[in-house]
Amino acid sequence: MSEPANHREWQIPPEQQGARLDVYLAALDLAISRSQLKRLIDENQITVNGKGSKAGYKLRAGDVIRVIEQSPEAYHAVPEDIPLTILYEDQDILVVDKAAGMVVHPAAGNYQHTLVNAILHHCKDLTGIGGVLRPGIVHRLDKNTSGLMVVAKTEAALSGLQQQFKAHQVKKIYRALAFGNPAADEGVIDVPIGRHPTDRKKMSMSSKRGKEALTRWRVLERHGILAYLELRIETGRTHQIRVHLNGIGHPILGDDVYGNGAKRLQTITDNAVQSCLKMMKRQALHAAELAFKHPRDGHWLEFFSELPEDMTRTLYFLRDYMKRKYDR
Repeated sequence: MSEPANHREWQIPPEQQGARLDVYLAALDLAISRSQLKRLIDENQITVNGKGSKAGYKLRAGDVIRVIEQSPEAYHAVPEDIPLTILYEDQDILVVDKAAGMVVHPAAGNYQHTLVNAILHHCKDLTGIGGVLRPGIVHRLDKNTSGLMVVAKTEAALSGLQQQFKAHQVKKIYRALAFGNPAADEGVIDVPIGRHPTDRKKMSMSSKRGKEALTRWRVLERHGILAYLELRIETGRTHQIRVHLNGIGHPILGDDVYGNGAKRLQTITDNAVQSCLKMMKRQALHAAELAFKHPRDGHWLEFFSELPEDMTRTLYFLRDYMKRKYDR
């Protein structure tokens, strides 16, 4: 095996004492299967307090888990001929409309069929821009969130775009279908977000180490059961919109991680509505607008993506349902 380039560490908090090592790691959202975790533990690529361990080891408060990450030579993204929806391209940047279900970049246990693999096939000279596993990636969307992303094709473009994102100068507007009927027409959620204190796969508004997160929202349409929302994020925390909307009691349709969507669907008594909403197989969240200054000459670029078919179908059904309900 190649020598490790770096590693990640976690210290076990008191509330996780007694948890199995493999169970704890599986909950960290490392994109590694349970069988792969066991193999890494068996090969001492995962250690506890600097020593090899077993998958079933019962953790103690204060234990330090180290996951050794292989060097770039051990794992690297490779080009794959995967169709891309490209809205704009020049010598510096590429703007794509990512489909729901596509992972943005390779990670442990998931090195194929990602957006990066597709981009490397399309851009023959992108390798190394920003790293071997995330070449050109400036920002990311969750696997099951669809919509707009900008990719850098040069180191200068990458640096310029990263600075704009860091300074909150990029316009990012999303559309979502969320449960419930918000009391106001618009609002601001200004609550820090960090790793969930007990469920490491999730983010939370209750984290003691949360980072600034601000989401502005407004209602575009009300349909009783669901609201069609526009959301503008000033920051880009992991799962930010999903966590914030769930925190104010309006989780996104199809999001089973936040808001217990499956249980909510069971409370809907209208069979036609329930059947329609069950057809949404992912969180109904779409990155619809993206605008920024071109990293080379500073001119303003603005892009818009239409709602994907699954969200459009649901919205059309709700419009028709409400019209028939109130026209009786």
